[in-house]
Amino acid sequence: MQRKDFLQTTLAALPALFLAKAGLSAPAATTSEPFVVRAGNSRFGEHLKYRGQHPNDVVISRQDTADALSVFVYTGYAKIGPSLHVHLHQDEWFYVLAGHYRFVVGSRQEELHPGDTIFLPRNLPHSWLQLSDQGQLLYAVQPAGTLEEFFKEMDAVKATLSAEEAQQIHRRHGMKIMGPPLTL
Repeated sequence: MQRKDFLQTTLAALPALFLAKAGLSAPAATTSEPFVVRAGNSRFGEHLKYRGQHPNDVVISRQDTADALSVFVYTGYAKIGPSLHVHLHQDEWFYVLAGHYRFVVGSRQEELHPGDTIFLPRNLPHSWLQLSDQGQLLYAVQPAGTLEEFFKEMDAVKATLSAEEAQQIHRRHGMKIMGPPLTL
């Protein structure tokens, strides 16, 4: 084996060696084929609605990334947002594609416009409110957890949930409601 080949092989094996030494294994393989999700579509053709009317589509699924990441596109048609909540095991980030939003993260409050990005560390209570009549967000959670399943479960709910029922659904998916949604 030539020195160059030896060095390349050795360097490529180092991450696996460090993981093994730490008692961890390498992550499972991700999707091996590239894919395209066209505008207005979702990864597997299943359109989810936030609060029954706002498209909240998965564009990169946890199935594609061995549970490392889920990416969503949210399109809002009203000045609403989620309850103040916390993700116990996931970091989350948002990129504003259109519209104007207010984010509360811990004790901070930030207003975001198209092109702005915000990072929300796990275990930090947060919420957002769409301030414009229409808006669109690209957002992701890492690791993916079961956020995709959370939105499917919430989309299937047709009746108004009690506070305890909503909290139970959040807890099943690694989250906890900490307070009401933001208001104007």
